Amino acid sequence: MQKSYLKIIFLSLITLGFTPVKYESSKYYTKTKADAAYQYCRKNGFSTEFCLLVDMSIHSGKNRLFIYDFKKDSIVDKGLCAHGCGVNKWGTEETKTNPKFSNVDNSHCTSVGKYKIGKRGYSNWGININYKLHGLEDSNDNAYSRIIVLHAWDMVSEEEIFPVGTPEGWGCPAVSNGLMRNIDSLLKNSSKPVLLWVYE
Repeated sequence: MQKSYLKIIFLSLITLGFTPVKYESSKYYTKTKADAAYQYCRKNGFSTEFCLLVDMSIHSGKNRLFIYDFKKDSIVDKGLCAHGCGVNKWGTEETKTNPKFSNVDNSHCTSVGKYKIGKRGYSNWGININYKLHGLEDSNDNAYSRIIVLHAWDMVSEEEIFPVGTPEGWGCPAVSNGLMRNIDSLLKNSSKPVLLWVYE
């Protein structure tokens, strides 16, 4: 009787737009990813000061981009991060809990995988700064030719907006202006390439 009652509550919450917290989205899982990222950075000549981790399994209205400081072994900043809208309308939040991923040109989807953050450039969005992204895996090796870049976007909130989702763009990991300023400051002062890892 009790199990049936709990099942009804669980299904009702899902219907109302709530999703259960995934174990993979926990602080422990971020730490596990950070450890793997550190080993990758050491092996491949990337910065061992910090990296950017984006957990796309987290609801888009919650913080899911993390600046991870390897020296402090902890998250030093975090914020919202947009993903691609895919076949849906640009600027909506239709896939806030279940983004679709693709490495195909004109798919308007974000690509998962490890990226090398490249050159700083001008952006038409947000604070007018972007960074080129070089996909390092089969799942994202078209990112540069697709013009997938890390940039700020005025439509991305500085604060969590759950249960509302972050507006979806055309595949770029877009962040708030404030978070981009912090990221930009770190990237400008890094003597080595920095790793961005998008995963689900």
